[in-house]
Amino acid sequence: QVQLAESGGGWVQAGDSLRLSCTASGRTAGIGNLAWFRQAPGKEREFVASIPRIGDFTYYADSVKGRFTISRDNAKNTVFLQMNSLKPEDTAVYSCATSRTMYYSGDFASRDQSYAYWGQGTQVTVSS
Repeated sequence: QVQLAESGGGWVQAGDSLRLSCTASGRTAGIGNLAWFRQAPGKEREFVASIPRIGDFTYYADSVKGRFTISRDNAKNTVFLQMNSLKPEDTAVYSCATSRTMYYSGDFASRDQSYAYWGQGTQVTVSS
């Protein structure tokens, strides 16, 4: 089992930045891919960004490309999401997820079915 704990959410104004963190614990040796998803009220969960434990393949949703950056610190079992130029439509609960497989394809990396472990989420609210 892998436990995930997110932090860094909050309330900001449009144009501001936030940095989310997600730290894994438990059986972390088998972590393959790390990803961020988000879910806004009344909407389905959607993919945001992903990165494999090894390698530089990062994949982003079109809606955040150029504004968000995903990165990782394997020594600390932590994945980050730097969010710049935030917009009101970025308001959502952001959750991290991990899989046992490393994905080097956006098709697989962006599917929530590809991930076995999920965090509880952290709220991000962006006001206009």
